[in-house]
Amino acid sequence: MEGYVKSEIKNGIAYITFFHPQSNSMPGTQLRNLAAEVEKMGKDAQAKVIVLQSEGDKAFCAGASFDELISIKDIDTGLKFFSGFAAVINAMRKAPKFVIARVQGKAVGGGVGIASAADYTFAVEGASVKLSELAVGIGPFVVGPAVERKVGTSAFCQLTINATEWQSAQWAKEKGLYAELFANAADMDKGIEALASKLAASNPEAMAMLKKVMWEGTENWDTLLVERAGMSGTLVLSEFTVNAINKFKQKA
Repeated sequence: MEGYVKSEIKNGIAYITFFHPQSNSMPGTQLRNLAAEVEKMGKDAQAKVIVLQSEGDKAFCAGASFDELISIKDIDTGLKFFSGFAAVINAMRKAPKFVIARVQGKAVGGGVGIASAADYTFAVEGASVKLSELAVGIGPFVVGPAVERKVGTSAFCQLTINATEWQSAQWAKEKGLYAELFANAADMDKGIEALASKLAASNPEAMAMLKKVMWEGTENWDTLLVERAGMSGTLVLSEFTVNAINKFKQKA
């Protein structure tokens, strides 16, 4: 069973949904499709605001696909794969519309990056976060700028260094990653609909200008995140990383 990315526009709200049977993990193709869908909805005049969400109730996004990571055998392939996360984050950053993230479950690695790149993130109380990259021999190089921008350097370092430990959704809210927390998905969806509906009725020009102002200082991310992808793409080839990923896969 393959993953997918789909979208629909209802009442001025663009809903982009992704799914993968392995805890909504992200193969390279899915990352490219997600970035393309965000760009497409950013340009669609019918969409006034974007809601980014995933299927299921256990994991929002488990980050990079281990199956794909272990199959990488050269630097060019590694760069291409990790550039997929760069493309998603940059598409969210450059979309001239606010992106609301719906985090209905745990977020790991690249999933934390996607949640951080949203302009406003809703989550349920069980939506813990973890940057597990160091535990498998790499680092959160590509998603790092988005996470650090949202939670600050200290919290980013905490997540990066203590790579095997979950931080609670409450912790994520206190650090600024989550804007609002809800006891369950149904209540969260009501909150999302209320805010998205207000934004859909707001001045699109004003929102586009605000989006630009809010992301000032990130204009170099088109090149920075690809450079960071090269760092991860190199490390994923190391014997240490290959062994670490295989150990993780055996536990899963």
